[in-house]
Amino acid sequence: MPNVYNTDKAAAEETRRRLYIYNGGFLTQSRLRRILHLSGYDIKIGKPGKSDMIGVWGKSPTSPRGEAISARTNAPILRVEDAFLRSVHPGRSNGEPPLGLFLDTGGVHFDPATVTDLETLLAKHPLDDTALLNRARTAMDRLKNLHLSKYNSFDPDLPAPPAGYVLVIDQTEKDASVTSSNADRARFQEMLVFAQEENPGARILIKTHPETNAGTRAGYYSVADTNDRISLCDAPISPWHLLAGAVAVYTVSSQLGFEAILAGHKPRIFGQPFYAGWGLTSDEMPLARRQRNLTRAQLFAAAMILYPKWYDPYRDCLCEIETVIDTLEAQTRAYRQDKNGYIALGMRLWKRAPLQEFYGQIKKIKFINDPVKAHDRVKNRSIMVWSSKESCAPKDTPLLRVEDGFLRSRGLGATLNAPLSLVTDDLGIYYDPSRPSRLEQLINAAPNLPQHAINRAERLLNAVIRGKLSKYNIGTPTLPDLPKGYRILVPGQVEDDASIQKGCSNICTNLDLLKRTRAENPDAVILFKPHPDVEAGLRQGIISRNNAELYADLILDKTDPVALINEIDAVWTLTSLLGFEALIRGKSVTCLGMPFYGGWGLTTDLVHAPSRRTARPSLLGLGHATLIEYPRYFDPITKSPCPPEVVVERLQSPLPNARPATRALAKLQGVFASYAYLWR
Repeated sequence: MPNVYNTDKAAAEETRRRLYIYNGGFLTQSRLRRILHLSGYDIKIGKPGKSDMIGVWGKSPTSPRGEAISARTNAPILRVEDAFLRSVHPGRSNGEPPLGLFLDTGGVHFDPATVTDLETLLAKHPLDDTALLNRARTAMDRLKNLHLSKYNSFDPDLPAPPAGYVLVIDQTEKDASVTSSNADRARFQEMLVFAQEENPGARILIKTHPETNAGTRAGYYSVADTNDRISLCDAPISPWHLLAGAVAVYTVSSQLGFEAILAGHKPRIFGQPFYAGWGLTSDEMPLARRQRNLTRAQLFAAAMILYPKWYDPYRDCLCEIETVIDTLEAQTRAYRQDKNGYIALGMRLWKRAPLQEFYGQIKKIKFINDPVKAHDRVKNRSIMVWSSKESCAPKDTPLLRVEDGFLRSRGLGATLNAPLSLVTDDLGIYYDPSRPSRLEQLINAAPNLPQHAINRAERLLNAVIRGKLSKYNIGTPTLPDLPKGYRILVPGQVEDDASIQKGCSNICTNLDLLKRTRAENPDAVILFKPHPDVEAGLRQGIISRNNAELYADLILDKTDPVALINEIDAVWTLTSLLGFEALIRGKSVTCLGMPFYGGWGLTTDLVHAPSRRTARPSLLGLGHATLIEYPRYFDPITKSPCPPEVVVERLQSPLPNARPATRALAKLQGVFASYAYLWR
């Protein structure tokens, strides 16, 4: 979605208000201050004036301070609370900042004592805009498929208990959302009794709160409440799995009750949360003033699209929910994949720091050179190895093969530029067609992608094309005069590269590629572009100019590949990524090897494709698998996992300089290029 906050930012500047606070958290939490500032509020300390407001955190123990000053000065109160998509971990666990806030002048969303801004939206907003409701349905679908919730330090791979249970949701003791509904332990016990009586014979599963599991806050249920029929669920299971297996859901005021509605349930409610009273719940304590019936999409549109102030940490601006879902998807993917840690085997020294940034933020990667030691120290860690060094790994040991992603950097990997994207593959690796890979599986599944995924791929590919981006983003954008005619671009490759060794058969050298291209296209204008690593003298694949000119009309040294693609009609290649880059720009591509993008009906293949490649994805489906699902991305500015869209923007802007030691090593590498095996 485009950022619609440009005009909002200008409006906020014109209508700024001073917000007086009496809670230290507003001063110490930079993300909180930033979202408030972007929303038009300037935090102050002291006594509010006539047109000022008082900021309080929900119904926290410190809120009476602000309420008392409001009563004396008549300054209105702005209630601040975390939004319903907050972070990977609860804030109490590690101080992780929120991705959004609720700013409410009427009250706090979980307190039925006042009519909040959210309740006003639910009661009075038309909520009938087709585009808005379609966005709501799409976002609901994405949250479910990505297993995203308010907190996300659970494991989507953990199965729920056998389906058919009644889900009873615990909450933290004396939480404001509980006490605001006048609930206590007796109410929770009453709810448990109702769950048993209304579902005779059914198993009862009590879902404990994440903060209770973390040991930071007590809940209302314990082992003392269990028996042969009732059990506690404190495992980090996805709430979406739990809701899918439940036959009924009971809660006082938990957000999980809201998610139960989104999952298709009509939960039984024993409090008065914001989502009760709209025809989507069975209410033990109905609120008479809530008389409107809403659809799930309408409830979601108000609570998750119109009401919150969402924040984009990469662009430092307010944003829409779609951007927040992209952000949380990237952050939770990194956490879920990395939480057990890795052993990295035989990694070159210069690669270690980038790998640590990518994959070692939860647990530091252990770098080991001895395969025997790596095998002995596995425990629950995965063994990570650079894909071309797989033969050095212990035999019969599951591996994660690491490779550069497809939007890598501004500058060559061979000159030690840190990558902004990497891939890991537990099946094979994308350039090896002799065995399955995760990318191959993703491409095979691409024809079944939902429309919102296809739309995202289209936006991303358009951004890549507009940004004139490629894998390395180097070369001279100014082209020489090109001969007229049907132009075929032949990209040179590194001849000892693993993609050549694994993906080619009879023709596996740059010279043979040129010969075959000329033989098949005697009247075409053939343009040969040497590989940048070869041009730099760092890798094998040099063709003498005399030999190349026997088959090519023009040799284009140190030329921007994207500028070239825009001026040619077709690409003939072995396995070069430039074929993919040409394909997404609408060019005809002929493959004499079998790259990851070959064999799907999108290229002309002069070798047999693996029989596994049965799908016929669209170009957008191929792009989604290749640029969104398969790689991971790292933002060099915030030093954190990020969505691909952020890296596309970063590659079009100045990037942080390389570490001094890395720059020095790159210069030495240029001097001692013939000893490249030392650092590759």
